[in-house]
Amino acid sequence: MFFHEQELQYTATPAAPDAVYARRMQEILGGQYGEITVAMQYSFQAWNAHLPGKYRDLLFGIAAEEFSHVEMIAVMIAQLLEKLPVEQSEAAIKADPTVGAILGGTDVQAAIVAGAGVRPVDSNGNPWQASYITASGNLLADFTANANAEMQGRVQVARIFEMTDDAGVRDMLSFLIARDTVHQQQWEAAAAELRAEKIEDVPVPSNFPRSNEAEIAKYPFINFSDGQMAKEGSWANGPTPDGQGTFSYEEAPFPTDTAAFPPPTQPDPRFFGTTGKPNVLEKAEGFVKDKVSKK
Repeated sequence: MFFHEQELQYTATPAAPDAVYARRMQEILGGQYGEITVAMQYSFQAWNAHLPGKYRDLLFGIAAEEFSHVEMIAVMIAQLLEKLPVEQSEAAIKADPTVGAILGGTDVQAAIVAGAGVRPVDSNGNPWQASYITASGNLLADFTANANAEMQGRVQVARIFEMTDDAGVRDMLSFLIARDTVHQQQWEAAAAELRAEKIEDVPVPSNFPRSNEAEIAKYPFINFSDGQMAKEGSWANGPTPDGQGTFSYEEAPFPTDTAAFPPPTQPDPRFFGTTGKPNVLEKAEGFVKDKVSKK
């Protein structure tokens, strides 16, 4: 159950409106790694969790906080758009450079669609997509994805922090960056705890039978690039993180028997693909199949 209190987790008030900067801030709201994504990602992971207790509670707790970040950024963007000009004609652009900057540097739909308000879009006006979220039901995979989402989000917030001198905006972004910092480490701690408690381990999924893997392909680093330095990394030499093997280095192609390339496929002639068969023959085959079966 959700219950909304009309309070913000942290102050979200700019020193002055800035419609151009509002567009940049849309990225950390409705972009791939924005607050809408992480709020929905952690929520769906919690709803999909099969294991009750501390891990599910962790997901629900951070998910709820991320919704508060959605609200903070939305409120901030709305205030940044507060002085968005109504007049957007060519004559107005020529008469007022500020209006020209609005058309050249902001999402015009903020005015036309949202009435000088915020929308669930990224900085290019692309709508937020549910395909951004990861919720696999495997907690180690999900916590690892969550750490990545916080890292990517923190990178973006840090970048737009440098794009403004507004003290109010910077104050809020400073808070969000700090929360991204702790969330990165909390997801990494949760992933490590899952492994320490033998609930999950690498490789994910850890309960898939290793006997079903091709033995020859398990641990070599196969260098498919003309670069030669990868062989110096720990991923090409030494013990594997799962403790069950040793990495090795091989130059491509992999030194084993290669598989013969199969002959071109021959689909049903009623798909009308171009094949090596004479057209007359394909037409006849299609006619016969139509008479016999539509499948």
